[in-house]
Amino acid sequence: MHVSLISMPWAIFYRPSIQLGALAAYLARQPDTIGVTCLHPYLSAAHTIGLDDYRIISHNPWAGEALYSALLFPGNRPGAQKLFCRELPELAHRFEQLTDQLANHFTHWLNRQDFSDCTLLGFSVCFSQLAASLYGAKIIKRLHPDLPIVFGGSSCTPAVGTGLLNVFSQVDYLVTGEGEQPLADLVHHICNKGPLPANVRQRPPSGTIHQGPQGCGQNREQRDLNRLPTPDYSSYFQEMAALNLSFIPELPIEFSRGCWWNKCSFCNLNLQWCGYRYKDHQKMVAEVAELVDRHQCLDFFFTDNALPPKEARSFFHRTAAAGVDLRFFAEIRIPRTEEECHIYRRGGLRIIQVGIEALSDRLLEQMCKGTTTIDNIHAMKMAASSGITLEGNLILEFPGSTEEDVRQTLAALAAVLPYRPLQAATFFLGDGSPVSNHPQEYGIKAVTTHPNNRLLFPKNILGKLDLPVKGYRGDRSIQRKRWRPVRQAMAAWTAFHASRKNPAQPPLAMRDGESFLLIRQERPNQPALHH
Repeated sequence: MHVSLISMPWAIFYRPSIQLGALAAYLARQPDTIGVTCLHPYLSAAHTIGLDDYRIISHNPWAGEALYSALLFPGNRPGAQKLFCRELPELAHRFEQLTDQLANHFTHWLNRQDFSDCTLLGFSVCFSQLAASLYGAKIIKRLHPDLPIVFGGSSCTPAVGTGLLNVFSQVDYLVTGEGEQPLADLVHHICNKGPLPANVRQRPPSGTIHQGPQGCGQNREQRDLNRLPTPDYSSYFQEMAALNLSFIPELPIEFSRGCWWNKCSFCNLNLQWCGYRYKDHQKMVAEVAELVDRHQCLDFFFTDNALPPKEARSFFHRTAAAGVDLRFFAEIRIPRTEEECHIYRRGGLRIIQVGIEALSDRLLEQMCKGTTTIDNIHAMKMAASSGITLEGNLILEFPGSTEEDVRQTLAALAAVLPYRPLQAATFFLGDGSPVSNHPQEYGIKAVTTHPNNRLLFPKNILGKLDLPVKGYRGDRSIQRKRWRPVRQAMAAWTAFHASRKNPAQPPLAMRDGESFLLIRQERPNQPALHH
């Protein structure tokens, strides 16, 4: 039994795929040995089109999907080109060249592969990988019509999966939810050693989808994450060496699965999980040490939606004492104390992504964030004073927003000028999110196909697909106009920080004279004030 696992563009090129690494390590430990080959064509694709252009495209989900949509649906190429050029005007002149390069790249890459002993071919389909994976599977199925192909990953929700199996004949199986045990069971099923596994769907020749038992109770999730092996990234490093790429990778690691908060009204990131689970900090410390020793890397990226607070504090206490210059990125809920931030920083946490999302108390309540504006501002202050870079988004045009929400946001933006700018993020309707499930509560009159998907997929196919991002009718034009002043204020905020002559010096700083303070305050387009 042998499985080949593939991760297509637009995975981040300087990170190995944790999906492939985790599955490979798990399958290798099965009692009846399952051989695994992990393949990262996104790495050679980045080498082909250039690392800088790949980086730009991989950070724009619609643009990346548009390039492979043009290859997957040649008759739909004008729409895909229109979308790409709108999303990345700076690369519009390269559209034809990029699609040619990507097509040639996959042909050459495929010519080097040997699937003669392959029992099952799997595609990990996460953010911005759907069109590329469908294209790759189509080409492979044409050459190897009897080779079973399975799709899985965070983009393969039950709703999405039904459409994929109905429409695309290159997809034979689809795993919904967590993949380790269902994938192992699927290999046994294909080898006539067991039934169709739970949470696996099959497209039979009759066109009627067969499926194993569905739902969280049937998913065979890993209840104890401490028993999972360390991800196997060896294939990624071998491919990287073969391409003579000289960067030092950032290694993905996983403390938890799911989200311990899991209440945000706009979020659909946790549809594949059935509850929140996390590793002990001792397991996490050992895993990092093993990866450091194995790959000589010191930079790590937590894939968690939210670190487990208590175990995370213990983990960073341990890494601080390790005497190794480790550096981490993590998504966290807002820290509650400055001491917590200092613990994180001493343990190597250099960049945090915090779910700020809004600077209006009413909006934060509508989003079910469980935080207030002052909580968010305090988090920005604590991160800055601890030497941690805080990244975050401000969601604009949230349905049902009021003029008062905008007024409060503008007032808060004036107060946070010294801190690192947030990114403006236009609200999108994620399928399966609370807003999507209860649209009337947010003033949404109808849920529709997202206009960008109309450019990516032919009309006769689009109606059969249930895609993760939706369009909607409601107060969109009103919100677009209403939030324009906030966009302008955020652009000015970003411009202020970009124009600072000494970014290493805080724009607002004090010196303590015990009985007095000296304060230095920078202002946009004006001399600094001293108080």
